[in-house]
Amino acid sequence: MTGQRVLVVDDEPQFLRALQTNLRGAGYDVATATTAAEAVSSAGLHPPEAIILDLLLPDGRGTDVCRELRQWTQAPIIVVSAVGEEAEKITALDAGADDYVTKPFAIGELLARLRAVLRRVGPSTEPVLELGELVIDLEKRAVTVAGRPVHLTPHEFDLLRLLGVNEGKLLTHKTILQEVWGPAYQRESSYIHVFVSQLRRKLEPDPARPRFILTEPGAGYRLVNPDAPL
Repeated sequence: MTGQRVLVVDDEPQFLRALQTNLRGAGYDVATATTAAEAVSSAGLHPPEAIILDLLLPDGRGTDVCRELRQWTQAPIIVVSAVGEEAEKITALDAGADDYVTKPFAIGELLARLRAVLRRVGPSTEPVLELGELVIDLEKRAVTVAGRPVHLTPHEFDLLRLLGVNEGKLLTHKTILQEVWGPAYQRESSYIHVFVSQLRRKLEPDPARPRFILTEPGAGYRLVNPDAPL
C-alpha cells in the first residue's frame, strides 16, 4: 500500500505491539524504539517518513526528542500521551511536533492524522552534515574532506552516519554494534575498532592524532567538529 517508513517510539510493550500491527496492516513499514536515545539513533540511521512519539520515555521526554530531531529532519512527528493538558500540548507543538493525540485513542483516528501530516509534507530529503572540513551528504551517501571525495564501504558509511547524526555525543560500543551490524554482533567489539581505524585513515590528516573521531577509552566513540568553539 504506502510503503512509507514510520518510527514508533513508546516504552509500553503492549501498546507498541498493537500500534505496530495496525500500522503494518495499513501498509506502513514500521520501526520501533523504546527510549529517547534509541529514537534519535534509529531516525538518524534509517530516516523515517513520519514519527509517532510517546511523551514520557524512560530516559527523557518526547519534547526533548522533538527538539533534537528538528535540528536536522522535517519528518512529521505525532506526539501521543496520556497527558491531555493544554499546556503539555502547546509545549510539544512548540518543540516541533506536528500533532498531539491523547491516549486512549481509536486507531482509526491516529491513522487519519498520520495520513494528514504525510500529505502536508513533500518528498523527504536527508541533511548534509558539515563538521569543519568533513562534509557528509546523507542522501547521496557521499563524503568529502576539504573538498576531496572519500570513498567509503557501506559499513564505513553507516558507522560515520550514525556518529554524524549524533555529533558530539558518546556512543557506546553496544549502541554502535546494535545500530550498524545488528544484535548478532553484540560481542564483536573488534569490528568497531577495525572500522574506526579505517575511517581515520581515510578522513583524518593524521590518523594517529584524530580530530574528528575521538575515543572514549573503555566506553565508545564520538564524532566532533574540530573547528567548533569550545
